[in-house]
Amino acid sequence: MNDGLAKALNTQMNFEFYSAHVYLAMAAYCSGESLDGFANFFTVQAEEERFHAMKIYKFLNDRRQRATLEALPEPKNEYASMLDVFEHGYAHEQQNTKKFYALADLATDEREHATIYFLKWFIDEQVEEESLFDNIIQKLKRIEKDSNAFYMLDAEFASRSFTPPAE
Repeated sequence: MNDGLAKALNTQMNFEFYSAHVYLAMAAYCSGESLDGFANFFTVQAEEERFHAMKIYKFLNDRRQRATLEALPEPKNEYASMLDVFEHGYAHEQQNTKKFYALADLATDEREHATIYFLKWFIDEQVEEESLFDNIIQKLKRIEKDSNAFYMLDAEFASRSFTPPAE
């Protein structure tokens, strides 16, 4: 693996840690609004992003490359509504997808087949993540004024958990 690809993977690893930071800030916002189910949703998202970061960390180490950690920017902490929170989450996932596409292009240009194969998992994951956020946004738009449906969604998210996929 050349230095440029290793540096790009390190940048992505740090972005995954930042993503966990973003989702934890969203969870804190939801908790502040007494929406514990929504808070749980974003706490689980944060766990998932940390898992993704550590997956890249391990891959770098397995390839005898040094993982380097950077300072995390401050995430957005205030939102206008739950719809606003999820729209920001969706935009964040779309940004992350673009980053993985660029990484895959770089790995392909370098003919770094192990990295290409490794990145496929993340690209598949991004399809799921974008779909998840888009579906929730559509639900939130449909239930806009129905407080019962909103609280049912909050209760549904309270049971969400993260189980790392088997390697």
